Amino acid sequence: MREFIRHPSDIPIKYCIQDSDTIGINNLKNISVGGLCFKSSVRLTSGIQLILSFHIIKPAFKATGMVAWCNKTEDGFDVGVNFFDSDTEYRVRMVEQICQIEHYRKDVQHKEGRIISAEKAAEEWIEKYASDFPRSE
Repeated sequence: MREFIRHPSDIPIKYCIQDSDTIGINNLKNISVGGLCFKSSVRLTSGIQLILSFHIIKPAFKATGMVAWCNKTEDGFDVGVNFFDSDTEYRVRMVEQICQIEHYRKDVQHKEGRIISAEKAAEEWIEKYASDFPRSE
């Protein structure tokens, strides 16, 4: 089983460094068991706490995590974030599934010309992809 499923790169994530005015909006790269990775234009120091928010759902989902690593890339940095508890990990994975389903719905409309409801998109996505979605350990 894969440890993570690639996340659509068009899903924005907003972060705020805890106890700071530093805010960034970048795209999510992937979510794995225990954390996530996003693109950043600035280097973030390992160990700092971030407040992350996903505005693709209303109201926005927020979670607190810690920068586990930050690696230089050609176009900025990949930032790895770990969460503090399994409840937060679970909730972030549910947000990821919502994002995956919404991306699937838009993709079907674009590629097939079918306009489907969120519920129909969820049914189809679950049937096609749920078995590939990694389970929490």
